[in-house]
Amino acid sequence: MNRVRSTIGVAALAVVTLVGAGACALDPQADPAGDDLAAVSVSGGLSGERASPGSDQLTAPIPARKATATLGTTRTTVQTTSNKTTASSTCPQGEYQRAVETYLAKLGTFGKVIVDGKQSATDCAAIKKFQQRYDIRPVQGRAGPTTHDVSKRLATTNVKSCKTGSGVTFCIDLTRQTTWAMRDGKVVIPPTVTRTGMRGYATPTGTYKINKRNIKEWSNPYEVWLPYWQRFVGGIGYHQTTTYLHDKSIGSHGCINLLPADAKRFWDWGKVGYRVVVFGRRPGT
Repeated sequence: MNRVRSTIGVAALAVVTLVGAGACALDPQADPAGDDLAAVSVSGGLSGERASPGSDQLTAPIPARKATATLGTTRTTVQTTSNKTTASSTCPQGEYQRAVETYLAKLGTFGKVIVDGKQSATDCAAIKKFQQRYDIRPVQGRAGPTTHDVSKRLATTNVKSCKTGSGVTFCIDLTRQTTWAMRDGKVVIPPTVTRTGMRGYATPTGTYKINKRNIKEWSNPYEVWLPYWQRFVGGIGYHQTTTYLHDKSIGSHGCINLLPADAKRFWDWGKVGYRVVVFGRRPGT
């Protein structure tokens, strides 16, 4: 009998990482409005966080019509639809159509919109562009709850409400869940969306300074990378979100979660010593 020999090779890979022992956390707050800054090791997104099912999606698709044949005869009847394309057939109208049109017109950076409460090809293109910019899913041009919420927060953000002074300041409006940057009183990064501390872990208000930066911070014990990490108080800082940003049922443990492109933009502008101003209060905290 021939003997079959098998050899198993085992390779060991040593990985060296930078560990942020207190990255992105506050101690649980007995009083949600408290300012206890003792850090624990938690990621900006909760372990096991889930993405939103897509609140801007239609509840049920309209079934397509099928071709039918009349049995027992030589005649075949086929149901057809018109080739005429309308805005409503390619881009459904949402329940917040007029409001979203109004906010996008005020923002003025997503193309022409007609504020009349009626969906059009022009409106659809602008809404889709807005949804793509802020990662609102699905991108279908429908003015649903998430698109309405995000556009309202951005359009109503008052950049002058942030007391900046001279130099570069990162501003965080907890009430509207937006953040932006200013230099010598002028906006250098326009307001964008963020997600801050959830109930029990409210992001503390106040004026701080960036005291640590790391292109990719490792957070324990949740074992997750925090890209574009910029810490400004305790274990709290700016970083790229690890979950779907618009899932409002969850939040961070105090950190400032950002979309990838926004996290990089704030990283490119940031430096140790730059001022961070946090004001307002996240609804529900």
